[in-house]
Amino acid sequence: MARAKKTVAKRAAAREAAAHAGDRRVATNRRARHDYELLETFEAGIVLQGSEVKSLREGKAQLSDAYARVSEGELWLFGLHIPPWQFATGVGAHDPDRKRKLLVHRRQIDELMGRTQQQALTLVPTALYFRDGKAKVELALAKGRKLHDKRQIILTRDAEREAARAARTAERWS
Repeated sequence: MARAKKTVAKRAAAREAAAHAGDRRVATNRRARHDYELLETFEAGIVLQGSEVKSLREGKAQLSDAYARVSEGELWLFGLHIPPWQFATGVGAHDPDRKRKLLVHRRQIDELMGRTQQQALTLVPTALYFRDGKAKVELALAKGRKLHDKRQIILTRDAEREAARAARTAERWS
């Protein structure tokens, strides 16, 4: 009986690994978690040129200064830097800092436009990855943090680490 359970667990783990095998992170925006309070995340497709896809498959992209905005009823990504692919020259090359269109449903665009205009929220890309061969961007609806908020979060994180460290040492010596 125990052997059957192990086999079933192994098959389930293999199925889950196969499902996530198509996901490959190209870039993450670690600074966004520090500068913003992330309220909600969602996934959007991105319109790219051929040389941009080749460059992304090599793992070259910078999300640090990127942001998204609803403009003329469409969602656009600004500030994403994808360096030119080394073999693309002339007509095949692309502008590394051009604005890129994001693909989401119309009702999502309307909701995002309403929330960003009514509340003081912004759209920040947190990750760029491939899912099933298609480039995707993880966007977060975020609220900017003030300097004192950042300091407070660092203090609480350090206090939690210190408490966990003290608990581990007390557990070890008792």
